[in-house]
Amino acid sequence: MIQLGQFHTLPVQRLSDFGAFLGAGDLGEVLLPRRYVTEGLKVGDFVRVFLHMDSEDRPVATTETPKAVVGQFACLKVNSITKFGAFLDWGLGKDLLVPFGEQQRPMEEGKSYLVYIYLNPHDGRLTASSKVDKFLDKKQPYFKAGQPVDLIIANSTDLGFKAIVNHSHWGVLFSDEVFQRLSFGQPIKGFIKRVRPDGKIDLSLRSSQEQGDSHAQVILKYLDSNNGFAPLHDKSSPEQIKRAFAMSKASFKRTIGHLYKQGIIDLEDGGIRRK
Repeated sequence: MIQLGQFHTLPVQRLSDFGAFLGAGDLGEVLLPRRYVTEGLKVGDFVRVFLHMDSEDRPVATTETPKAVVGQFACLKVNSITKFGAFLDWGLGKDLLVPFGEQQRPMEEGKSYLVYIYLNPHDGRLTASSKVDKFLDKKQPYFKAGQPVDLIIANSTDLGFKAIVNHSHWGVLFSDEVFQRLSFGQPIKGFIKRVRPDGKIDLSLRSSQEQGDSHAQVILKYLDSNNGFAPLHDKSSPEQIKRAFAMSKASFKRTIGHLYKQGIIDLEDGGIRRK
């Protein structure tokens, strides 16, 4: 089904001075304005376009790429505030409306907000909302541990950072496992660490293999720089471990366990020693 707010590959049905008219199913003929028509385009050719609405709320095609499509979340900047609501820059010539009733809090010009893009069921217009919670799936997620996912960083909490996972669920990146700067609205690749029985999702910015390799390298480098010994062990405080290795105590214990099994280190009463 051909819908507004999505990319489609459509056939050229006719050409005019205004541009190319594309066949768009139930939407009828949709104009691809002349400025987007490439030289040599002819009737019968197919062109990949994004469908949105022009200034008169008519379906129109573009070869430009918006910052997000219908069904996705994105962090977008407010270009203007009018009597209808806030208008956001989403990468196209026509800005995207957030009605006042869809603003989690009153928006301000020049600031950026995390929003969800959807087709308004009442008038069929492309619309955005900053009331993101109501658009997220509350059902038990079907993610698997280790699965790569797309994340959008939302707000920070006492635990770490909340992130939207694959435009569908909330997840959490724990602060003691994040060792890089993260910013609000930032899209970033991540991994499912675990899905808890209550449906909550723990996230990681590195795969389990990458984490293990990276943590092992950090510990071995420390040992090589300190005569092969580190005065840290499974009874050391999380703060001591984080200060020395920039990793959580759980990651430290797991890594030295692997290094011990591989015969690379010995475990002593006062710490760990490289063989």
